[in-house]
Amino acid sequence: MGISLKTEHLKRYKNIAWLMMKYGRSDLVKAAGLETVLSDESESENVPPEAESLADDLEKLGPTFIKLGQLLSTRADLLPLPYMRALARLQDEVEPFSFEEVESIITSELGVRISKAFSDFDPVPIAAASLGQVHRAAMRDGRSVAVKVQRPGIREQIADDLDAFSEVAQLLDNHTEAGKRYEFRKVLEEFRKTLLKELDYKQEAKNLIVMSENLSDFDSLVIPLPIEDYTTSRVLTMDYIHGQKITSLSPLKRIDIDGDELARQLFRGYLRQILVHGFFHSDPHPGNVFLTDDGRIALLDLGMVGRISPGMQEKLLQLLLAISEGRGDEAANILISMGEATEMFNEREFRRVVGDLVMVHQGAELAQMEVGIIMLEVLRGSGECGIRLPVELTMLGKTFLNLDQVGRTLDPSFDPNTAIREYATELMRERMLKSVSPGNLFSSMLEMKDFAERLPGRVNRILDSLANNQIKVKVDAIDETLLMEGLQKIANRITLGLVLAALIVGAAMLMSVPTSFRILGYPALAIIFFIAAATGGVLLIVNILSYDMRARKK
Repeated sequence: MGISLKTEHLKRYKNIAWLMMKYGRSDLVKAAGLETVLSDESESENVPPEAESLADDLEKLGPTFIKLGQLLSTRADLLPLPYMRALARLQDEVEPFSFEEVESIITSELGVRISKAFSDFDPVPIAAASLGQVHRAAMRDGRSVAVKVQRPGIREQIADDLDAFSEVAQLLDNHTEAGKRYEFRKVLEEFRKTLLKELDYKQEAKNLIVMSENLSDFDSLVIPLPIEDYTTSRVLTMDYIHGQKITSLSPLKRIDIDGDELARQLFRGYLRQILVHGFFHSDPHPGNVFLTDDGRIALLDLGMVGRISPGMQEKLLQLLLAISEGRGDEAANILISMGEATEMFNEREFRRVVGDLVMVHQGAELAQMEVGIIMLEVLRGSGECGIRLPVELTMLGKTFLNLDQVGRTLDPSFDPNTAIREYATELMRERMLKSVSPGNLFSSMLEMKDFAERLPGRVNRILDSLANNQIKVKVDAIDETLLMEGLQKIANRITLGLVLAALIVGAAMLMSVPTSFRILGYPALAIIFFIAAATGGVLLIVNILSYDMRARKK
């Protein structure tokens, strides 16, 4: 099969084909016709490497591949758990770009030179990632801030890479079974939306403000606030957090902090984000979770956030409770109601997979119990059984996987399932209070007003129809067609029985009529009628017995 290749995307085609061949999907490469872009046989060898090497290869291929790897780390339906764990630890660290470029971007974005905007600006970045880098600075009033500057030309590079990815995804969807099952084009569109939002630092600044307001009741959680006048789509200025990564804590430091309380507040804060506000930090990996100098937990990098509708929140709360209490069949029912079944959906196998996963993890030790792993394994089972679950669940699976890791770093005995059960009542109360907010009450009052205004006219129409004998009641309780077919069969059998009886009576009467036309010494017409009646009777008996046997089998 030949494919139409764009010359400017040949390098990206080759990179994608090489990755798929190396990691055991040569069938997809051949089905899509991508083997033509590989330059030699050594690149197409199908050697199954360790999962960790996939993360290394993606890092070498550039920013878009790194971000694609981070997306794949949330897709349990596409990758096994070892690969997801490796990609979740994907290092988004690259060589920093020059201070001259930083100065040029800040000047063009803020409309003022760095020396005028800040009293101090460290030219050496404290972190450099694929999309941008962060510098420490100080405002004119002495406030310590972190300035995040977007990498030059990154938007154009990502846009070009995404075009190449889209073409390959379309080929896979059109020509492979895996493409028809997973719809890679839709996966890529979600990736495109997420990545473009992450490139907009104004959106990230709004996320910081909203998250800070939502978590204001948790005194152990802190979110850095942006400086709006010093923030654009390519430059983000926010509070500088003094602290260190959770993963870099020394054993002595862990003794000094209240790890149990911090883990509980962090987990409860995320449950509130997800199940009450419907807006959550979707990338809480240990590198984005800091312990501040004053012993609080800081959540950084809110470029990646998730949003959940109120209807989905209800089902998620039910699902989390079902999983935490080991009710596998109920968890399967909730997932089926949330998902979209394909033609290949095997409901019995799906229920078995979900039930087994929930029961196996229910019997595990507390130190081995991980809500995130259960959710990710359930999502993988759903892909294999032919049911597509909402994208929000894949993000939540990764979120809980990272939370489990951070929670146990703070407190090795932390049990997320107990936290879910203990916090469920409070979550329900908060959801009910949210539902009676002034906006919802005002909306309900408007609906009641509309109902009251329309009620007299509707009642008058009903009474007029009743007075004129125009009321019709339609009852859809039985299948009329099936009923009529059954009655028709009964009528046919009765009619046939009457005809056979008439033949027998007629034959008996003809036996006494004298005639020269005889068979075996008996009147011929009488014998013919008897034979016809006997044949018809035998056929009727055979028909009845065969019908009853088919009905019994059904």
